[in-house]
Amino acid sequence: MAVEMTIREHLEELRGRIFRMLLAVIIITILCMTLSAKPLYSKNGTVIFFYPYPDIFHNFSIQVTSQMSKAILPPEVSLIQTAPGQAFFAQLYVSVLIGLIGSIPIIVRESYGFISPAFKKQTKRRATINVLLPTISLFISGIAFAYFVTIPLTIDFLYKYGLSMGVATFLNISDFISFVLQFFLGFGIAFELPIIMYVISLTEFIEPKFWRKNFRYAIIVLVVIGALITPDGSGVTMWLVAGPMIALYFMGMLAVERKFRSITQIPAGPRDSA
Repeated sequence: MAVEMTIREHLEELRGRIFRMLLAVIIITILCMTLSAKPLYSKNGTVIFFYPYPDIFHNFSIQVTSQMSKAILPPEVSLIQTAPGQAFFAQLYVSVLIGLIGSIPIIVRESYGFISPAFKKQTKRRATINVLLPTISLFISGIAFAYFVTIPLTIDFLYKYGLSMGVATFLNISDFISFVLQFFLGFGIAFELPIIMYVISLTEFIEPKFWRKNFRYAIIVLVVIGALITPDGSGVTMWLVAGPMIALYFMGMLAVERKFRSITQIPAGPRDSA
């Protein structure tokens, strides 16, 4: 028989879980700022694998920032530092982002462990498959979509404005990192929409049919969010945000309906029918 916890006990549990999540983020952040990924070469010059090596001036975050600038920015755009410390804080932000990404399994596990008592017993079954793994996969997918699709198209589109005027384009390192992290976090969280819908439905605060009934209103809200997130008013980049979110809403709606349809079709056992 489950024992009801007091508000104080809930707060103590929440504090402990938040502490473990923050500790994981801090540890990975420090490692990214102090360690470098050094390649180990074979005799013929090919890289066998990378190993960690202490190097704060060529740490993992700086390597990631350099790789992002090469992959995202047009060749004509150069990163600059206009004030002391901008490069340091830029790689600090990147380290925190890597810490968040690397801590996703712990963050999801602790978050689910805190809210799972609100679910019924049958909804807790196969929680790792139904909630934890999709949460991690969708967050990483959102960051990948932003990195390979949205950010390059957006920067290239905005860069052409300056190119048409014949001006040289220099991008501040802090502005570049803030721009990239905004898209990373925005898309990572936005791609969690099906999981958020699924978890809310598991708590039975709303009916499963709620998402289908309000599908038209959801489209309007998601388009407005896409317009607010994107930095230009062309409408092209807006749909790069709103389009995937609408598709994810539809996926979440179908997942919720399928889940509760399977529950209602389960025949009652001897104890349930008694």
